Amino acid sequence: MSEPHTVTAYDDELRWLSRRLSEMGGIAEGMVADSLTALINADTGLAQRVISEDLLLDQGEREIYEKAVLVIAKRQPMASDLREIIGSIRIASDLERVGDLGKNIAKRVISIHTMAQPKKLVRGLEHLSELALTQLKEVLDAFSSHSAEQANSIRERDEEIDAIYTSLFRELLTYMMEDPRNISACTHLLFCAKNIERIGDHATNIAETVFYVATGQQMTVDRPKDDDSANIVADPVE
Repeated sequence: MSEPHTVTAYDDELRWLSRRLSEMGGIAEGMVADSLTALINADTGLAQRVISEDLLLDQGEREIYEKAVLVIAKRQPMASDLREIIGSIRIASDLERVGDLGKNIAKRVISIHTMAQPKKLVRGLEHLSELALTQLKEVLDAFSSHSAEQANSIRERDEEIDAIYTSLFRELLTYMMEDPRNISACTHLLFCAKNIERIGDHATNIAETVFYVATGQQMTVDRPKDDDSANIVADPVE
């Protein structure tokens, strides 16, 4: 009688990890969406709510790590089960960082809500954020379905976010060079844009973990990247 009971308990533990990760994913996705809505609408109340929700992801990551370590110690899992448990730890860490980035954007909203913001640049941020949020939503779906094919597709699209970020970076620099009064607002928007780009990177990290859990293989080392912001030099205004 003890063996079936042990197997059932083990399955329950694996399901708990999967369910808790899904909960974290929902919270992270909501935080990102709300922080971007707060940025576009200069909604400081919504921004404050995002900041307060970050504690939920911190707690979720701790719970998943502790549970995963306990399951490994007790059950000594192998093969796909071990990959799933290790993958849970990795994904929880990435989701916690996504929450931190959403919180960082929300903090910027509070700092700049009284400043004049270039409408064109805010629209550019909106487009960038839509892409990053789509990546995050799709990778959470890939995790739920253990789809290696979907995970690979998400990773291949990461360079699209990088390219838009680079273009936005260039535009923000131009605005600052043209009128020094734009410097404060544009600096905050630069940090927001970088945070959004990093959310896309963490979605790609999760995609790589999903692929590993599903196949037992690592993706190729060379990740598509098109972030050329480090090479941009602002031309002096004459």
